[in-house]
Amino acid sequence: MTFSSDHVELMLLIISLLFFASIFTDKLSSKLGIPALLLFLAVGMLFGEDGPVGLRFDNMNGAEILSSISLCIILFAGGMGTKFVDIQPVMWPGAMLATVGVALTWLFSGLAIWGVFQLFGNFSFVTLPFALLMSAMMSSTDASSVFSILGNNGIRLKHNLRPLLELESGSNDPMAYIITVTMIDLLTKHQLAWQVGVSVFISITWSVLFGLVVGFGFAKLMTNLMNRMSLSNTSLYPIMILTACIFIYSVAYFLGGNSYLAVYIGGLVIGNSKFPYKRNTMGFIDGLSWLAQLMMFLVLGLLVSPHSLIKAAVPALIISAIMIFIARPLAVYLTLWPFKQFNRIDKSYVSWVGLKGAVPIILAIKCAADGVPNSDILFNIAFVCTIVSLLSQGMTLSWLAKKMRLTLPQQDRQEPTHFDISLPEEIEEKAIEVLVTEEMAPTPVHLKDLGLGKSSLVIILRRGDEYLFPNGQTLIEEGDYLLVMSDQEHALVRTYDNDVWELELIRNTSGFINNFIRSGKERKEQHKQAKRQKEQ
Repeated sequence: MTFSSDHVELMLLIISLLFFASIFTDKLSSKLGIPALLLFLAVGMLFGEDGPVGLRFDNMNGAEILSSISLCIILFAGGMGTKFVDIQPVMWPGAMLATVGVALTWLFSGLAIWGVFQLFGNFSFVTLPFALLMSAMMSSTDASSVFSILGNNGIRLKHNLRPLLELESGSNDPMAYIITVTMIDLLTKHQLAWQVGVSVFISITWSVLFGLVVGFGFAKLMTNLMNRMSLSNTSLYPIMILTACIFIYSVAYFLGGNSYLAVYIGGLVIGNSKFPYKRNTMGFIDGLSWLAQLMMFLVLGLLVSPHSLIKAAVPALIISAIMIFIARPLAVYLTLWPFKQFNRIDKSYVSWVGLKGAVPIILAIKCAADGVPNSDILFNIAFVCTIVSLLSQGMTLSWLAKKMRLTLPQQDRQEPTHFDISLPEEIEEKAIEVLVTEEMAPTPVHLKDLGLGKSSLVIILRRGDEYLFPNGQTLIEEGDYLLVMSDQEHALVRTYDNDVWELELIRNTSGFINNFIRSGKERKEQHKQAKRQKEQ
């Protein structure tokens, strides 16, 4: 089966079926602990030419365009969801991992790949430049994989490791892209080594500088503009932010800066700024990010022919082993050596989170578009390496963090999901949603008797589909949802590096909720006593 412009309805039907199949795999992902991105790839392969459906899709240029746009949105959303206060303590180590770490990973893995493949007679085409190109494609940590897996599993890590990993993965693609493009030029234009060195230095300096300037400058301009103007239709604010993302990406490209770095910085600045209807906008961008991930991995899954991966399996497994167990750990340990706040266990975990994703496959597609010899082999190797990484590293992140004792207790705070309202950011951070259980209210009880404390205020009560504005005399029943504002709770949601403080804060959070439970238990016991007396 092939796509045809004469069958638009059939195309839409197939696309919707693909989306449904991918969305329903999310539940399977949570149950089995398999990264959702891997299941998206599997759905694409299942519908592809070697699968039961037999859908043939071989448009490399279309796949490259769609993947680039998707990656742009994913990086922008990742930046918007990252708080300055979280990444500030790890700014320098994160920047070092995103630049020096990528360069060292590329160099170590490239030399190792070349050395190993010289032992095999069937891989004579793996010259040193070709090996360095393969390692360049896979030298970065994939942002979409890191954001997705850490976010979905709710992994909370000690010593600011999670913001470090998110900062690295969100900002290291430019380095990998620059090195890959330089190696493509070396293979296709036959440049001399010193010319390549000069080209790399100029490209890195120029693209990083203009990526930072464009991302920061236009993001500041956009937030100032949104705060000064008043749109008649509030639905246009999320569209405006999305337009800013595309605009920053395009301007950075035409000015010679790195587009991916620019959109990540732009998202970081916008996400940490105040502007109207921010909560709705953040939800819109987050949903769009998931759509972008779904589309990108589906298309990449459709693009590959599973039977062609068999030939690439052996070299891909060798390269994966080199990257995972040799190049990445060496690069991480050397890069983080000056930063004494990270111990050996921290560095080992960071070494393991060298996840691969869409970027190596996208760069392999670029190699094919630029006429690199044996680019089909590069594509298949990149695809298998991505699958190996998601299976071996992606599925074990949570388990390994627990084994290394790097996890923090889950926060008791519940986001107000049952109250679809927009609140100013400062107020929303103080909001906590409480479900009234039987222990809290064995019988209907007045709100003033719940024992909330003087610093807490219930602003909305939800009972079924009905919303009430309660006062002290309002009867609270089991099954009610309360939207509570509390300065006490506000102090509990902050993340601290010190484990003792972290545990103390979580304990205090539990104490806040336990006020309800304790009062409820007392009322329940009083109710039982009254019932026994009445029976007697």
